[in-house]
Amino acid sequence: MKSTMRVARLHAFDQPLKIEEIPVPKPRPTDVLVEVRACNIVPNLRNVLASYGEWFPQLPLPKLPATFGLDSAGVVAAVGSHVTNVAVGDRVYINPGLSCGACRACRRGQDQNCDSYTFMGYFSFGADGQRRFDAYPYGGLGEYLTAPQRNLVKLPDAVSFEEGARFGYLGTGYSALHRSGVGPGSTVFINGISGTLGLGTCLSALAMGATRVLGTGRNADLLDEVKAIAADRIHVLTAGSGDLRSWTREHNDGDGVDVVIDALGPGAPAEAYLDALATLRRGGIAVDVGGMMESPQLDMISVMTNQLTILGSVWFSTAEAQDMADLVGTGQLDLSILEHHTFPLEKINEALEDLPARHGGFSNFISVP
Repeated sequence: MKSTMRVARLHAFDQPLKIEEIPVPKPRPTDVLVEVRACNIVPNLRNVLASYGEWFPQLPLPKLPATFGLDSAGVVAAVGSHVTNVAVGDRVYINPGLSCGACRACRRGQDQNCDSYTFMGYFSFGADGQRRFDAYPYGGLGEYLTAPQRNLVKLPDAVSFEEGARFGYLGTGYSALHRSGVGPGSTVFINGISGTLGLGTCLSALAMGATRVLGTGRNADLLDEVKAIAADRIHVLTAGSGDLRSWTREHNDGDGVDVVIDALGPGAPAEAYLDALATLRRGGIAVDVGGMMESPQLDMISVMTNQLTILGSVWFSTAEAQDMADLVGTGQLDLSILEHHTFPLEKINEALEDLPARHGGFSNFISVP
């Protein structure tokens, strides 16, 4: 194995990444060293590198210089002395979600509720996140990274590294659906179905057996492509072109939907979320995964009398990611619609500056060290 590795490091916010040569890290006893084969260039990465912390101070960033890169897949290159059931050569996805492992939430297996929950190579959700960054300072924009063995997801041979590197955006919606109990007989409405989060949620809903998936988006052509994935189960509507409550009931035998997944981003208006809530049946569940920044004025009487459940969902567990990998491996979760665009590490700044026109959620931009 080489003694040094190439990484793309950020030394100052809103400045280009620098390609540097640094020592290859050695895994600690319960850690593994992974040779990165693919790292997703997530849509939000440009915002993170442009001083994201000034906009979202509640999401601390690592001290600079830092190696970013959220979703990585690769091959295990070395294992620590206490690692079990993981071997050199294993194909893996690395769940970047780090927790302290000792608080009440972690002891309950609810890592995402840890006060110091942190994405390696990205940002943290708590003030103590720097300790997690210090323990695992390497994101996916490099040739190697270290990770805890408990964060590894084994990839079946049928799952490509490029597909594995999409698991972050895919898993966010999968976990929301899982928490909502989606399965055979369920009906799901997705706000923003043609975007990166929304399309992944749609694919997962189909794989989990949802009877119907309904959704909205702004681009009519993209919506037609989404519907073509499963024309007998998917119904789409251009955003703002009709009354959502009436439209969903028209396509769902007169009933409201069981689950609403709001995958709209920070710039979406509050009205779009409120319109989506109106599609729910009595006892329905709404889950926000998109991070809309406006504050919707909820009708709490309606929430109470209709027994609605409103949730927020961040990321997913390693167990859920392993379920996704197995579903892809058996063909139940079909990722063949993804269009992979790869860039060598040396071209990362050009890629971030001038990515090809995004084909909605169908595009998958990947750094290949």
